[in-house]
Amino acid sequence: MQKIRVAEVLAALSLTTDLAAGMSFEKGLRMCAVATTFADAVLGVDSVTRRVVFETALLRSVGCTSFAPELAEVFRNDVAFQAALKRLDQGDEAVFAAQLRTFGDWAGDEGPRLAQTFVDVFPTMGVEAMRSGCETSRALGAGLGLLPESVAALDDVYERWDGRGIPDGRRGSQLSLAARIVQVAEQAVLAHALGGAPAAVAEVRRRCGGHLDPDLARAFVAGASAAFAPLGQPNALAAVLDLEPVPHVTVPFGSLPQLCAVLAQVVDLKSRWLLGHSEHVATLAGDAGALADLDPAAVTDLRCAALLHDLGRVGVSASIWDRPGQLGMVEVERVRMHTYWTQRILERVPALAALAPTASAHHERIDGGGYHRGDPSRSLPFAARILAAADVFAALTEPRAYREAFTVDAAADLLMREADTGGVDREACAVVIAAAGLPRPSRVLPAGLTEREVEVLCLAARGLSNRQIGERLSISNRTVGHHLAHIYDKTGRRSRAGVAVFAMEHRLLP
Repeated sequence: MQKIRVAEVLAALSLTTDLAAGMSFEKGLRMCAVATTFADAVLGVDSVTRRVVFETALLRSVGCTSFAPELAEVFRNDVAFQAALKRLDQGDEAVFAAQLRTFGDWAGDEGPRLAQTFVDVFPTMGVEAMRSGCETSRALGAGLGLLPESVAALDDVYERWDGRGIPDGRRGSQLSLAARIVQVAEQAVLAHALGGAPAAVAEVRRRCGGHLDPDLARAFVAGASAAFAPLGQPNALAAVLDLEPVPHVTVPFGSLPQLCAVLAQVVDLKSRWLLGHSEHVATLAGDAGALADLDPAAVTDLRCAALLHDLGRVGVSASIWDRPGQLGMVEVERVRMHTYWTQRILERVPALAALAPTASAHHERIDGGGYHRGDPSRSLPFAARILAAADVFAALTEPRAYREAFTVDAAADLLMREADTGGVDREACAVVIAAAGLPRPSRVLPAGLTEREVEVLCLAARGLSNRQIGERLSISNRTVGHHLAHIYDKTGRRSRAGVAVFAMEHRLLP
């Protein structure tokens, strides 16, 4: 039976979160290589700790989309904000003051105001954001097959040795050893990108005893040449795969859709209006592919490509995806780049590379007016044309910040109009519409939820307040509160991102 290495799928997720966190492409891979080498060659940790370090470093930012809409509302660009946050050092007053002078540069003249906003709100908002990220990491970790120790270590990546981190202010040896190792490697890799090994050593030394475990920092400074050895390899992914602790974790190839579904959930958390979109597209595309008599393997590939088609979305600020008004030219160009990044991520990973042409072509059009290639999509395989039609139909039947959802009938009419004007493929549209019209059995709700609780959960997942939920469902704020209490108890989730992941896991929306 054909098997795939889970580390390859985790690498794709690492590349995706690089985009979401405003990092250079493959920063996560480089950090994983340095952290794993540091743990093994310099510290001599045991085999379990080595795997925990490997997994924690690779997925250090897995929760980075969980609070993106809220961060975008306050700081205008959640991607730029997260990039700045990774380098801030509140434990060094002089350095922090200098960092604040350039904080918010992405907002032009509003930068100073954003810097003051950070000082004012982050002690509370930061805690909420990191707790949301931690809950998301825990929710997604099991689906990725992570060790429990790795999931626990992800809770500590924004804590600090001196106790001035978030969300809980844990300090010293209260922090997971793996998390402390990853913290050292991350600061070293960030500095290395700007000034090479000397700058990395200087930054680790400066943060010693404040942000970073002093013993680990000193060990890194002493063994930096060994820790940085993997950075000399031209292929960062190959270096990471070579460093994966043995035995390598593999799963049957048939498990790939389940792993892809976890990546899709990370992407869909990017916007309150995108929750469940990837799964929605995948279901439509897969059903349409079966109706079109594609062979079972091709249907599975189509479903996986559909789950991953929007990976590149995470590199665009949630403020753009959630905007109710018209986008400007610069913002439109940023949006058009998301299919390019989907292609780049998937092409980079051997286990997923075959999906790249289909997944990244969902905005190509018959008349050549699509993006990012701008090639006539009639030349694409039929599976790619099905995905494009499924993406349009799914989006039409979902609400967006600038409009309500269309009915299925109205969406079908609009889809066929686009086919008639040289947009999406007409035959592909026909099978997608047929797939959407198939009778569905009544659903069995998870965790003992009632239909009303599911309605409340889905609206809460999209960020509506209790008052807004009450108005939408014509119930009182107090009743909404009762429903949410039951939802939290039944699902075990406590944040918007947590219930959003639950809703996507169980296909409760759209």
